[in-house]
Amino acid sequence: MPATALLDTGPAADALAAAGAAILPNPSPLTYVVAATDPRAVNNAKARPAGQEVALWLHHDATWTDLVPALDLTSTALGTALDLLRVELVTLLVPVRANASAPAWSLPALRDGHLLLFGARWQPLAPLLARFPRLYVSSANRTGQAPAATAAQAAAMFGPGIPVTDADHLRDPGTPHAATTMLRIAPDGALAHIRHGAQDRAHGTNSARYLEHLGAAGDRAHPAPGACG
Repeated sequence: MPATALLDTGPAADALAAAGAAILPNPSPLTYVVAATDPRAVNNAKARPAGQEVALWLHHDATWTDLVPALDLTSTALGTALDLLRVELVTLLVPVRANASAPAWSLPALRDGHLLLFGARWQPLAPLLARFPRLYVSSANRTGQAPAATAAQAAAMFGPGIPVTDADHLRDPGTPHAATTMLRIAPDGALAHIRHGAQDRAHGTNSARYLEHLGAAGDRAHPAPGACG
């Protein structure tokens, strides 16, 4: 079945509309995630403190547009950040301007002066994501357990109270799955490797090699510097 096929997201939509959590898929090699319109629902599902920061799921263009004035990034670094979120699918820590007021809805994602952002927007989830333009998200795991690589693992971990949107038929079961790689971007666009994950697996534990790879990929994708639109 093509990866553009839509999924049965009805139970997930019902849960999200009721301010509850839902388990949603990502393309391989990423794991499933737990999402909600209320960040506390994400943390409650994961059995961790309700006030712990969670990533803001930046799948809607308007969310990015609304955030940009508060971000402490050059115009070129803004383009790099959006490319990392939408193309590389990493989780990204983005600095906030010291004198800026970040939108109130972004504050659950604030960690040490940086916003924790996730930007994947997989086509099979498009109708659901369009209905819920502002979501909070984290890896689909209970504290101390590995993130769920399959719908069955997610269902076993979270139980019947949290719906799981099964997309295993669109994913590659032979691929090792992992949570996202986490990076931090500086105001000038310099990158720091914060957490190993799915995207840097091919580079082993060599963070420098992975960052060099990202730089080369950016040079190919953006031969001339430009502002993010």
